[in-house]
Amino acid sequence: MNQLKRACALLLSLGLTLSLAACGSGRAQPSGTADTTPAPVETAAPEPTPTPAADPYDAVKNYWSADQLTQAWGPDQVVEHLFFHPVIAYPKYAFTDSSASQAQKDGLDDWMVTVDEYNKILNNLYERGYILVRMEDVWTETSDGTGVPHMVRNSLMLPEGKKPLVISFDDVNYYDYMLAEGFTSKLVVGDDGQIWAQCTDPYTQETFLTQDLDATPILDNFVLEHPDFSLNGAKAIFSLTGYQGILGYRTQNDRDIAAGSPDRPAFEAYRQSEIDAVKPVIQRLKETGWTFGSHTWGHINLSTKSLEVVKNDTERWAEEVGSLVGPTTILFYPHGARPDGNDDVKQTGPMFQYLQSMGFRVFASVGIESYSKIKTDISAVICDRLHPDGTTLRKQRDRYLQFYDAKDIIDLEVRPDLGVNWDGTPPCFVRQTTSAGQN
Repeated sequence: MNQLKRACALLLSLGLTLSLAACGSGRAQPSGTADTTPAPVETAAPEPTPTPAADPYDAVKNYWSADQLTQAWGPDQVVEHLFFHPVIAYPKYAFTDSSASQAQKDGLDDWMVTVDEYNKILNNLYERGYILVRMEDVWTETSDGTGVPHMVRNSLMLPEGKKPLVISFDDVNYYDYMLAEGFTSKLVVGDDGQIWAQCTDPYTQETFLTQDLDATPILDNFVLEHPDFSLNGAKAIFSLTGYQGILGYRTQNDRDIAAGSPDRPAFEAYRQSEIDAVKPVIQRLKETGWTFGSHTWGHINLSTKSLEVVKNDTERWAEEVGSLVGPTTILFYPHGARPDGNDDVKQTGPMFQYLQSMGFRVFASVGIESYSKIKTDISAVICDRLHPDGTTLRKQRDRYLQFYDAKDIIDLEVRPDLGVNWDGTPPCFVRQTTSAGQN
C-alpha cells in the first residue's frame, strides 16, 4: 500500500513539473530549470506636483520697474494723506430704517461715506494721477554724527505724472454699534486666499461673504484692476483701537474677570479662538500691502487724559493689538486731539515724550490742510490728515477739489435731506454736532 502511495506521489510530482515547464513566456528555458521571474506589475505614474497658483498681488508689487520711476518727489513737496472710517454698506438702513437714535444716524452722516461714494472717490483719485505710497517710505529715522536720532522726509521716486498719496482707515474694528447699523461685520480669508468681508443683510438677516460692500476688499480689487495706482504694492494703513478687538474679532482681554473666576476658562478659550482666527487675516493683509498703526486701545482723548491713563492704555494696546499686528511707529490721535494741548509744534510735553519712548515716530491728527513738521527737539513727525466724509462732502467742496468734486460724489438720494454748502451760502439745515468723535 505504501509503495502504491509513493508511486502516485511520484507521478503527481512529474506532472506538476511538466505543467510548469509548459507555462513559459515563449522564450526557450535553460535545460533543467524553471522560470521563476515574477510577472511585471503595472504601476500608476506618479501624479505631478501641482504648481502653486500665482498670487495676483505679485503683478501689483512688480508693476513698476526701476527705470520707470524717474520723477523725484522731494522733501519740500506735499504727500497728501486721506483717511476714511468703515464705509456704509446699507445706507438706506443706516440713515432711515435702523432703530438707532437720531444722534447715531447724524454721526454716520457726519463721519462716514457710503460704498458708492467711496468707489467714486477711488476712481477720482486714480484719474487725477494719485498713487498709493507707504508711510514708511515717506519718513525715516536716522542719526547724525553725534548719534542723536531724528526724522527725515525722504525723496520718493515716482512714475512721471503721478502724485503720492497715503490712505488710512480708522476704527476697522467692527464695533458692536456698526453691526446693527448697516455695516459689514469682519474681514476673512476666502477659499481663494483673498480678503473678503462677512456681512449680514439687515433686512433679510442673511449672512454672506462679499468683496463689494467693505472698504478693504474694494481697495484690494481696485488695485488689482489698476496696478499703476500703487507704488511697489502699497495699500493703506489700518488705524486700530483694541477695546472691541480688531478686524471684527473680539480679541480683547476682559480684566474684570479675575484669574480665579469660574468664568475665566470659557472666556480665555473664546478669546484664543478669536486670536487664532484673526492671525491668517493679518498675515494676508500684510502680504498684500496693508500696514497697521495705533489709534490707542480705548479711543481716548490724549488732550484730556492723565499720563497714568495714557500709559495704561498704551501698554494695553501693545499687549492686545501690537502683539497680533506687530510693532508700529504710527499713532493716529483719536478725535484728532493732540497730547500737548494742541500745541505740539512748539512744545513736547511729558505725554508726547512718553508716547515717543514707546516707539511712535509719526503722530497724525486731523486737519483742513495738508500739514507735516519734523520736530527738532525729539525724533518725531507731526502731521494732519484730511477726511472725506459727510461733513466735508456737504461743506468743504473747494478744499477737496484736487481729489474729487463733492457734487459728483455725494449721494443725496440716500443721505438725510440736510442741505449742502458748495457755493459759500449757508446750508438749508445746520446740525448741532458734538465731539462724539468717530475720528
